[in-house]
Amino acid sequence: MVDPTQGDSPMPASGLQFQAARTPEGRFVKGQSGNPAGKPVGCRNHASRLAEGVLDGGAERLTRRALELALDGDPTAMRLCLERIIAPRRARPMQFDLPPIADPADITAAMAAVTAAVVRGEITAAEGAEVAKVIDTYVRAIEASDFDRRLKALEADYAADL
Repeated sequence: MVDPTQGDSPMPASGLQFQAARTPEGRFVKGQSGNPAGKPVGCRNHASRLAEGVLDGGAERLTRRALELALDGDPTAMRLCLERIIAPRRARPMQFDLPPIADPADITAAMAAVTAAVVRGEITAAEGAEVAKVIDTYVRAIEASDFDRRLKALEADYAADL
């Protein structure tokens, strides 16, 4: 830490003038921050504490009222209740036949299978697009591996000719 009270500082000494140590890249040293006297660990936002105090004891009544409004057909209350009751839909496992992909030439058959699964309604168009990305990544990996293999063979042949 730099102590401004030492040396020929023209400014009066103040605790606010201390600077936390930094790395040569300008980042704070591990375990130190720019505000050593900052919020204690676990301290919550003032607004959160106020809201919790206001709702304390009334949360159950509010929940019941929101449920009553939802059951009476209030669309906003319905959405609020459903968002809290039902978790957002996550990706689901997909099952459909996909031919093996051994080399880039096999991508045509694989993409035809994905397209057919979308057309039959076995998977959604968005799911088909995600599978297509996976297939594309796999084919690129095959191509990179093949390129590496061929390059090493050429280098070995070149080294043998020298």
